[in-house]
Amino acid sequence: MALKVGKLHLVSLGCNKNLVDSEIMLGRLSNFTLTNDASEADVIIVNTCGFIASAKQESIRTILELADIKKSGSTLVVTGCLMQRYRDELMQELPEVDLFTGVGDYDKIDEILLKKQNLFSPEVYLQSNEERVITGSNYHAYIKISEGCNQKCSFCAIPNFRGKLKSRPLNFIVDEVKNLVEKGFYDFSFLSQDSSSWMRDYGVSDGLIQLIDAIEKIQGVKSARILYLYPSTTTKRLIERIISSKVFHNYFDMPIQHISDRMLKIMKRGSGEAKLKELLSLMRSAPNSFLRTGVIVGHPGESEEDFEKLCEFLSSFNFDRISAFAYSREEDTAAFDMEQVGVKIISKRLSKIEKIIKKSIKASFDACVGRDIIVSIEGESSEGEMFYGAKMDIWDKDIDGEVLINESDIKRLHVGGRYHCEVLDSLENKLIAKLTKKA
Repeated sequence: MALKVGKLHLVSLGCNKNLVDSEIMLGRLSNFTLTNDASEADVIIVNTCGFIASAKQESIRTILELADIKKSGSTLVVTGCLMQRYRDELMQELPEVDLFTGVGDYDKIDEILLKKQNLFSPEVYLQSNEERVITGSNYHAYIKISEGCNQKCSFCAIPNFRGKLKSRPLNFIVDEVKNLVEKGFYDFSFLSQDSSSWMRDYGVSDGLIQLIDAIEKIQGVKSARILYLYPSTTTKRLIERIISSKVFHNYFDMPIQHISDRMLKIMKRGSGEAKLKELLSLMRSAPNSFLRTGVIVGHPGESEEDFEKLCEFLSSFNFDRISAFAYSREEDTAAFDMEQVGVKIISKRLSKIEKIIKKSIKASFDACVGRDIIVSIEGESSEGEMFYGAKMDIWDKDIDGEVLINESDIKRLHVGGRYHCEVLDSLENKLIAKLTKKA
């Protein structure tokens, strides 16, 4: 019995790790025709996020909205982290959904649809060599290197539903990159919940150095970066290897969450202020380095003194990008039963820190003016057809900014093409640039 194909509408919520899982499902359902109109789809899939309260609310809202507009006879499937985390509750409370599955069966989505049966495998899915349908780009792809996490952060529930660290074997990663290079991809972001712990479940420290060595040998990889370095598992040796690489950018993405020793201990981060500053200073010293971080505001136990220390650090250390999140009280975490900081206090602190972030990010964009940079053309810009939109090669896709091309010395440009640009101006978290030659 073969699966009846038709039109497919898929919504991938949350992080880019989720996006990779969604692309695996698209690969399994490659005979379907993708549609942006959910009301005409024969199959609708929602890959949910269950990390924090706002993400959970977005997932539920999306499911209900799609259930309202789906046509008669279509199948609504809900999968992903939220489904894994709240399996029993959601299966009872969402009669609108036709099929449920968790985080262990992305490669079995065709089987689930064929048999019309819910499926919750006991193990978290670890990608092997399945074909993916890359979305949103013809030159850039995310490469997932592991699943799960061994860290015990007080605020995070991910290990509860994603499990312990499971590293993807190097040969699988290399084979996937080679396969994508053959299809024209040349820019890669390597990611996981805790990338700097990759291969520690095999007893290997600094496994990322092996990864860098292997990827550098693949002809056709022009640009790469590693996302989500964890302070306690990132070493100076690893940072120095990234700096020496001719393929991997000096792109350092390390969510510090806080800088106060007291708060870092409460958060169970495994590293204190001194080590954080040592690692970050080494990263910042790298030529053309780009530093991204994330912090949590209002975690239980955060005093005004702790918060002011965080503000002072973010103001003085020139991060290129900073994300700030209001603490979200999550079940099954160590912080859940701690004395909570008031909502109004958290809101006030978040408002203050967002002003610091805005100033820091503006300084990073302004520092690019006058530089020669390499970009990849994305297509029509967010400002409309008057500009081409592009990504600077060191940036990660979609989250670090946009380059608007308003002049070009080359007449025929193509999406996915790689070019040199002269940055003319910076405006509202965008760069204005003139394209000068092919890279």
